[in-house]
Amino acid sequence: MQQATKQSVLTIENRAKLSMSGVDSVDGFSETSIQLTVGGVRVQIAGAHLKVLAFSQGTGSFAASGEVASVKYGAERGKFLRRLLR
Repeated sequence: MQQATKQSVLTIENRAKLSMSGVDSVDGFSETSIQLTVGGVRVQIAGAHLKVLAFSQGTGSFAASGEVASVKYGAERGKFLRRLLR
């Protein structure tokens, strides 16, 4: 059985401003890194002088500013632990 995938949209403006929809949670942040969960998948934003401008858990909208260097999508959250405990 397939799960319905939640849609998300990522916009980066001039590597200085980032906005994203479909965000489930903000898991951590510092001046050099922001960790998010989007549709059950971990997303890591790396850069310098990063600052969370807004996050609404109700709508899933997220905004940040700073020098965006990279955005990495990881594995599904909890997938490794589920495989380990099988």
